[in-house]
Amino acid sequence: MTNVAASEWRPKYNPWIVCIPVMLAAFMFVLDETIANVALPYMAGSFSVSRQESTWVLTSYLIASGIVIPSVDFFCKSMGRKNFFIFSIILFTVSSFLCGIANSLPMMVITRILQGFGGGAVLPLAQSITLEMWPVEKRAQSMALFGMVVVIAPIIGPVLGGWITSNWSWPFIYFINIPIGIICVYLAKELIEDPPYARKQENVKMDTIGFYMLIGWLTCMQIVLDKGNDADWFGSVWVCWLTFFTVLFALLFFIIQIKKKDSLVDISVFKDGNFFFGTLVQIVMQGVLLASLAILPQFLQGLMGYDAFLSGLAMMPRGVGAMLTIFFIGSFGSKINEKILVVAGLIFLSASGFMLCNLNLQIATVNIAIPNFIMGIGMAMCMIPIITLSTATLKQNQMTNASGVQNLLKNLGGAIGTSIATTMIARLSQVHQNMMVGKLTFTNDVFTGHVENMAQALMPVAKDFNYALQMAQGKIYSELVQQAHLWGYIDTFRWFAFFTFLLIPMLVFIKNKEYTYLNKLNKV
Repeated sequence: MTNVAASEWRPKYNPWIVCIPVMLAAFMFVLDETIANVALPYMAGSFSVSRQESTWVLTSYLIASGIVIPSVDFFCKSMGRKNFFIFSIILFTVSSFLCGIANSLPMMVITRILQGFGGGAVLPLAQSITLEMWPVEKRAQSMALFGMVVVIAPIIGPVLGGWITSNWSWPFIYFINIPIGIICVYLAKELIEDPPYARKQENVKMDTIGFYMLIGWLTCMQIVLDKGNDADWFGSVWVCWLTFFTVLFALLFFIIQIKKKDSLVDISVFKDGNFFFGTLVQIVMQGVLLASLAILPQFLQGLMGYDAFLSGLAMMPRGVGAMLTIFFIGSFGSKINEKILVVAGLIFLSASGFMLCNLNLQIATVNIAIPNFIMGIGMAMCMIPIITLSTATLKQNQMTNASGVQNLLKNLGGAIGTSIATTMIARLSQVHQNMMVGKLTFTNDVFTGHVENMAQALMPVAKDFNYALQMAQGKIYSELVQQAHLWGYIDTFRWFAFFTFLLIPMLVFIKNKEYTYLNKLNKV
């Protein structure tokens, strides 16, 4: 079949009907990127590990899904896209059950890796299926629908996860995937069909060496990011060696992809300026989104004393802001330049980050809600137009590969962003603690007076002034540690806001695309 004929393929059923299982599966996958965030302290307690160690539950999922994403094109050709899509949902659903019955951190990490393998293909497949079901000139509408899932799901995750954890227990955040997965499989089997270029092909070759290089690269990188801070980074020999292998495997992977004919991914799509810069913007945005969704619940539960449900609820305005913005874009977005929407969204994102720099331990919930609401507006305003712009100049038959590459890099951005945020908070907290502890000396008249006054207040409990003095010093030091951690969070949000703002100049390199039927034919 010719390229033109392939481009004129249309699904048998109404695209809005076909979108039901596609969007439901994508929603389920993206939801699981963040639904465990507020439950991490409970998991850490169940598994007897630290909160920092429990972040492996998040990052192992992102890295596993990142490994399988580049092989999406191969499995689509060898199995047929519809069959592979259904297989991925089944594996994801079974792995969700195994996550729910995990009784140790190693078991949880292994089952989350399996879940990532199952779910990793869902998002790029959902994106390519959604793009192809509508004519080229209506891609903006299809991306509005896809963007709603990508933006709303990770924001609803903490709220839903908090409610389930508080009212039932954390395993149920995974058990809820089982009925959804069963529905998705049934509807996908009945409604989805493969276009000519996405059907099963004969004699499909797998880039095995490239696949192994990808596994080595991502695995080594994630271990370095997750455990490097505990091992004093490059002060540790094993961190230096793993960093070396991370760089080596990454270089070998890209060299193989460039030179090998049947490569795992076709990185020639990066020759397209829109795709290159649009993907780069999305990587940073994904890092900011997932990192903030990971560390803000930790701040609320660890320093503010919120429970899982309240911390999720405090982040709910982010979802409200995103939903309102999506409705606005759906109604008026076609009348506004897409680059202007992205610039405005990045400004909102940066502003919300700087607003979170005003956190303190006496703030009301509204002081958390307002920056989250603004962040939700920014994410929705950026995400939908930037996906449309990044794929605007690609051919129809490039969509599956391009979606896979883009989602791989976005997953890496999310995993790296989460690990960097966790490390920054730990390191910056230590820096502020070292700076402040020098003030806690009896040569400081303010400190001496404060200790003596507090000791006097503790005398009815301590009975002995020296013991009361020790209690007062301990309490002040505890407050100092809290304040140091608070400043660690503040500095991290400040850096995120700064890097988000720096994305704006990149939009100069992204071109707007006016769609016509002639353009559509020329592209394919």
